[in-house]
Amino acid sequence: MLYIVGSLIVIVCVFGAYGVVGSYAVLWQPVEFVIIFGGAIGAFISGNPKSVIKGVGSSFGTLIKGPTYTREHYEELLGALYTVFRLAKTKGDLALESHVEKPEESTLFSNFPMFHADHHAVEFLCDYLRLLTLGASNPHEVEAVMDAELEKHHHEVHLVSDAWQSMADATPALGIVAAILGVIVTMGSISEPPEVLGNLIAAALVGSFSGIFIAYGFMAPVAVSLRNTYESDGAYLNCIKVALIGHMQGYAPQVSVEFARKTLGHGVRPSFAEVEEMVGNLPAA
Repeated sequence: MLYIVGSLIVIVCVFGAYGVVGSYAVLWQPVEFVIIFGGAIGAFISGNPKSVIKGVGSSFGTLIKGPTYTREHYEELLGALYTVFRLAKTKGDLALESHVEKPEESTLFSNFPMFHADHHAVEFLCDYLRLLTLGASNPHEVEAVMDAELEKHHHEVHLVSDAWQSMADATPALGIVAAILGVIVTMGSISEPPEVLGNLIAAALVGSFSGIFIAYGFMAPVAVSLRNTYESDGAYLNCIKVALIGHMQGYAPQVSVEFARKTLGHGVRPSFAEVEEMVGNLPAA
């Protein structure tokens, strides 16, 4: 939503101010647009795998919605983690086996609907809980595996924002290409009267303007917005990781959950008192 608001401000300020002194008709140069945007799209397709191309297409939804996880998501996640650790502490890690093997049928996870609906997060948690039931006991080794998985996930989602940034970097140069081609056309018509040459020169300059305007007014902000959203959403899995490592090191469920809570940003972090009250009202697993 903020991206839409910002984009509207860009459009109103740039074209509103231009309209005071210039003619909008001059800015309509479809040939220049084909050169710039066709070249940018072609370069994007040739330089990225199919997964990234699809990811760019689906990134518009992420751009509009912003970060997935709210304060309520994190509060529920901490409750789910506390319940899991409490069960493991009282009945042993093997008591988690039925919940881990069929999380979609788990009565434990079903108490936390937002977490339960997040297939990727549930899978991440269950994969490492399964390692505990299989006998993995070294928290440092498990943490190294977690870091490798999170880094891979981080790299994959950031390929989309990097693709947007690459297009933003390339579009001004393609605008210059369009402008140069316009100058070539102008030089080929040097014998024409001034009013004809003026229109040709204006068309050439529109190419350079369009490339710079689209790149820095729209594409680069898309890349930054997506990157910030991916960073924000990545904290959800990191929260699970920190809590799991605390549990593996033998800490009480309250302590492991507190470790996880402290990793959260201030905008989404529930207070210690709120978490304490929430876990006190959780049903028995």
